[in-house]
This record gives sequence, structure tokens and C-alpha cells, in this order.
Amino acid sequence: MNEQRLNELLGRFPHIHVLVVGDFFLDKYLVIDRRLSEVSLETGLEAYQVVDVRCSPGAAGTVTSNLRALGVRVTALGVIGDDGEGYELRRGLAERGVDIEPLIERADLFTPTYTKPMVREPDGCEHEINRLDIKNRSPLPVEVEEQVIARLRGLLPEVDAVVVADQVPEHNCGVITDRVREEIGRLALAHPDKIFAADSRQRIGLFRQVIIKPNRREATLAVRPDWKDEFTLEAAQECGAELFRRNQKPVFLTAGSQGIFLFTEKGCQHVPAVPVQGETDIVGAGDSVMAGLVSALASGAEPEEAALLGNIVASITIQQIGTTGTASPAQVRERFRTGIRGMGGFLSCE
Repeated sequence: MNEQRLNELLGRFPHIHVLVVGDFFLDKYLVIDRRLSEVSLETGLEAYQVVDVRCSPGAAGTVTSNLRALGVRVTALGVIGDDGEGYELRRGLAERGVDIEPLIERADLFTPTYTKPMVREPDGCEHEINRLDIKNRSPLPVEVEEQVIARLRGLLPEVDAVVVADQVPEHNCGVITDRVREEIGRLALAHPDKIFAADSRQRIGLFRQVIIKPNRREATLAVRPDWKDEFTLEAAQECGAELFRRNQKPVFLTAGSQGIFLFTEKGCQHVPAVPVQGETDIVGAGDSVMAGLVSALASGAEPEEAALLGNIVASITIQQIGTTGTASPAQVRERFRTGIRGMGGFLSCE
């Protein structure tokens, strides 16, 4: 890819429309100042004093934020509760310019939330202590499944791509239930002109007819569920090839600092990571890769071009410490100019 081709793809981003369907979480940070701590008269325990609250869309909301930062039009389809966390999540998505009309709100469900207490020590440094998770731990009601499927079908003609974010590990307790996943496969088969791409922490091997983006652990366990050894790159590559054989859709196997291993009908291609200097924070890196590669594919990029663009976006976001980073088109152009020289082209895995 040269700079002219990159600019051609980036120039198309504002004209594409992506539907993100799946588990939208609220990331809620509570900043605790230890200098202000009190002792509870009732329990004798330290009472943490919260001095700042920061909320942002998480899980499916992270890839959504990354898509919006790239200039892509985004619609969100998920299930949230009729609660304060749901209000904050909707507000955060709306502030980013996301179409939130299709979100399904239920009074009998929680808005999934990761509450992250951040302790600010006397020297000003912050560190995270035990996270508090709010999730729905019962199967998604059948009538809600039907709503998700109906809205997915109704929205599909309006969009160029669908990103599936399957975050909840408990079986059928998130938005991407067995029924929803099967419907996504049917729709992808019926609409080959649309880009469908899925990310899943636990069930990436169950998706059919869609592009998948596993990491080493996810790819290995999808093919070898009883695997007990280290999640080596060699084992992951073997499993990536098997996932492509089963699904016959591109597999983007992410390998951190080693980049992406792409499996297509061409075989396996290695797209190296973009080198970065200094401290890094990999939280949300996979979501930024997904945003970059789906935006590129929907703009007409070849899979190896999309993998490179995903790597570029991730190289920018991992340098944003203590926050879930995003990358703008201007930052992508600058990183391409300064970070790609001397990297060479796409390499065979052989």
C-alpha cells in the first residue's frame, strides 16, 4: 500500500455506514483519593472517597468509538437496562455521534457495567483495584432475541458492514445468543455484498459465513477446546488455518507485537505490527484493529490492506495510556508516513 492508496481508502470512510450489534457495556471509573479517606463509624473499615467519576462506552462501545473517530457513520444495536448506567451509556454514544435509536431498553435487565475503582495515591499516581462487574446472568428473554433479530434485518439494507461484538462469556446471557448468531450467518450468506465481521471472547469458532478476528488464545481454544499448554503462535497459526477451512471467510489472527496473521484462499500472510517506542497500554487494541480493518474492507480494501490499516490504528491507540484510545484519519496518515517505512510488504507465513 502506498500513501495515495491509503488516502483513497480514508477518503471513503465518511461515506460508509457500519452497524455494531452486540454487548454494549458502560465503563465507569471511580477515582478515589486516599488522602481524603475516612473510617466508617459503623464498620471501622476505610471509607473510600470518590473525587471523580468518568464514564465511557465499553465492549461494543469501544469499537464503536474507534469507528466514529475514523469518521465512519455508526448505528448501535444492543440491549441495555432502564437504569442510570443505561442513561450514561446512551449519553456517551450520542456524544460520539452514534445513532442509538435501535438500542433496546428493558426495565428487567441490567445495563452491563464494568466499574473500575482507581486509587489516587498521595504522589498523584493512580492504579486500579478490584473491578466490580454488573452483568445479566440469565438467558436473554426470547422476545428480546426476536427484537434484536427483527431490528438487525430491518437495518441491514441501510449499512455497508456489520460488526458483531460478543463480549459476555455466559452462554446466551448476552445479545449474541445462539439464535442471533445463526441469524447473522444466514444474513451474511444472503447478502454477500455486505461486510460481516465478528469478535468473540468465548465462541469465535461458532460463527459461520462471517470474517472473524480472534487472538491467539481465542483461535486455539476454538479448535482445541481442551488445550492446556501455552498459547503459542505456532499453535494459533494452525488453528487459524483450520478456522478458515471451516468458515471459508478471512481470519485475522491478532498476535500483539507480532502483528496480524491473515488466512484467506491465498494461504497465510503475515502483516507485521507497526513499531512503536515508549510505554504502551493494550486495553482496547483489538477493538481498534477491528475498527480499522472493517472500515478499510467496507471502503474496498483487499484483506491484507485492511490488516495493515488495522495495525496502524492499533499502533496509535496503544500509546494512549490509561484510557481506551482512538485514532483519527490525520493520525493514521502521519503514522503511515513515519512508521511504515522500511517494514517491507506482506509476508508469507511459510
